[in-house]
Amino acid sequence: MIKTIKDGVYPTMITPYTTDNKVDYNAVEQILEFYSKNGCDGIFAICQSSEIFFLSFEERLELLRFIMKHLPKGMNVVASGHTADDLDRQIYEANAFINEGIDAYVFIANRFAKEDEDDSVFLKNYEKAVNSIPEIGLGIYECPHPYKRIMTPATLRECALDGKMKFLKDTCSKIGDIKAKLDAVDGLGLKIYNANSATLLESLEAGCAGYSGVMANFHPEIYSWLCKNFKNEPEKAKEVQGFLAFASLAECQQYPVNAKYHMGLLGLDITNLSRVRDASKFSESNRKEIENMLVAEKSFKKYFGI
Repeated sequence: MIKTIKDGVYPTMITPYTTDNKVDYNAVEQILEFYSKNGCDGIFAICQSSEIFFLSFEERLELLRFIMKHLPKGMNVVASGHTADDLDRQIYEANAFINEGIDAYVFIANRFAKEDEDDSVFLKNYEKAVNSIPEIGLGIYECPHPYKRIMTPATLRECALDGKMKFLKDTCSKIGDIKAKLDAVDGLGLKIYNANSATLLESLEAGCAGYSGVMANFHPEIYSWLCKNFKNEPEKAKEVQGFLAFASLAECQQYPVNAKYHMGLLGLDITNLSRVRDASKFSESNRKEIENMLVAEKSFKKYFGI
């Protein structure tokens, strides 16, 4: 069944670990509540921020089952997770995740064609995958790993023509390209969620449906305010945009270790451990930067009444 995907903020959900390198489900439940109480409209689960290329298929499936079982009321879940190179294996994985009751399944763009292959290969494999899964709302994620495959407006339109495509996590970080994609899929029911903080306000004004990026793991309530109020309070929105763009420099630090540290500062019972990055390299200076960013967040929210 094709469901409606709400506008708004969809954090790219991180995966917490215990000290013996297993998924920490106590922390997963706390993260879900953190998203809910801070204005997120949905969750992008089993994505790169979830460290999917470093989780086994069984871990990914178990994690999604737990998320669906403990999902806060009223939140959409879109999920990805097909990491294999082999297309038949990708289809198998996609079917397993879809069977957990998610609202939309998000294909990873770089899984359907190699970096040196053109979009005809992508479309051929995309069509086979779509025809091999139940009817469900679909999405595409321009995932940076192992290489970033950006959707062209023409190819995106081709994918959206049947009306099943509902979600694009856009990572091009170029407002002109985002506008071209919006124009290409106009009237087809596909919503675009920008992952880039620096272009977010411009993209919302152009017609994007919301934000789906890593910084929603730090201060989703500020992103939520911007997505819901940019039309009614345009001058304030510009100032909020300025803060979010500057704070997003944290993406270049030690993500997702720094996001877990930030959540810990907010009171979540979570380690800094990651399979993607060595948490021991999260330096004292890195910690001070995140601590001071939190001070700035609190002052900013108090000043603007967020």
